[in-house]
Amino acid sequence: MPPDTLPFYYRITSGIRITVRPSYLRDRSNPVLSQFVFAYQIRIENVSAQAAQLRTRRWLIHDESVGDTVVEGEGVVGEQPHLLPGQIHEYSSFCVLKAPNGWMEGAYRFVRDDGSSFEAVIPRFTLDAEPRADTVS
Repeated sequence: MPPDTLPFYYRITSGIRITVRPSYLRDRSNPVLSQFVFAYQIRIENVSAQAAQLRTRRWLIHDESVGDTVVEGEGVVGEQPHLLPGQIHEYSSFCVLKAPNGWMEGAYRFVRDDGSSFEAVIPRFTLDAEPRADTVS
């Protein structure tokens, strides 16, 4: 599926807009071995009037075959971006499921320059390796 037709999901929490665009990586997956690889692009935008730094992440990954897994850690892909008002941070990552279907959701913990902290919600997004009737494989 061309990148401009991939679904995207977004949510604004406390002035931070999180946009996610997932995709199925057919060429890196092996359904015979129950390995379904999904990539996701994340865009984090500070749409508030205050600077904030992303400190930690918490993901809930739901795999139809094995259930739920929680992943927590510092920053995102080794970074803890500090976003001034209007600034954007983008990164890509991936996950491997044993089932062709699942979903992910979570939160980033941010700390503002005044020391206050909050969680920005990462909206739930679906991971689907099954071809849909409206797409061409």
